[in-house]
Amino acid sequence: MLLRQNKFDQAHLPLIIGLLVGIAIFAIAGNLLWKAANRHDPARASDTARFFFQNQLGAIITLIAFLPLVFLILTDKNMDPRTKKVAGGVGAALAVLATVMGISFKPPSVEQYTQDMNACAAQIKSGQPTTACSPDVAAQAQAIATDTAAVAAATRDASHPAGQDVVYWIAPENGAAKSTEPHVFHLCAGVSPLKDKTVNSGSVTEAYAQNAVRITKQIDMEQKQCGFTATTSTN
Repeated sequence: MLLRQNKFDQAHLPLIIGLLVGIAIFAIAGNLLWKAANRHDPARASDTARFFFQNQLGAIITLIAFLPLVFLILTDKNMDPRTKKVAGGVGAALAVLATVMGISFKPPSVEQYTQDMNACAAQIKSGQPTTACSPDVAAQAQAIATDTAAVAAATRDASHPAGQDVVYWIAPENGAAKSTEPHVFHLCAGVSPLKDKTVNSGSVTEAYAQNAVRITKQIDMEQKQCGFTATTSTN
């Protein structure tokens, strides 16, 4: 609005540069926060369009913020030539810097999260050095390893003497990749807490990826409902 009102036609170079720097600071801060949010709630790589826009939205919004400003500066016929040259150059440089800060060069995905978590949990379970465990996943991988062992102990039967790594949980609403609220996962789809619910199934790691992050406390009841004859003292 200030540019359209010709507020910078004569001098005021420090003010316009200050405003551009302020916009760049907010853009970079927003990009860093958006990247952090995507690491906590990644998109699925299989959903190509959503995966691209969710991970690169920071860079896209930065371009939307900067390009019209730089265009107005460079095409302003009334602005002092020196002011136009310096402000346009600074604006373009800041636009490039903030946009690069918004690009996710190695965007996170649900698939990569699951793969990393599986590798980390496998190392924890086998007692190997946890070379696959980044700080972001190490604590949760330990919980997954513990819950996987509990599920295996609870699902032993004649066909699966070592137990299984298959659990069941309430599916995220509206086809989302992850539930907004944490859920419990169960030993089979036929247990009473899942009656009349839309249910997903998979490994304990996959359950965690969809925010089903607590094993049921009704192990004994669910063993009976699911037909598992083994007993366990897990709570």
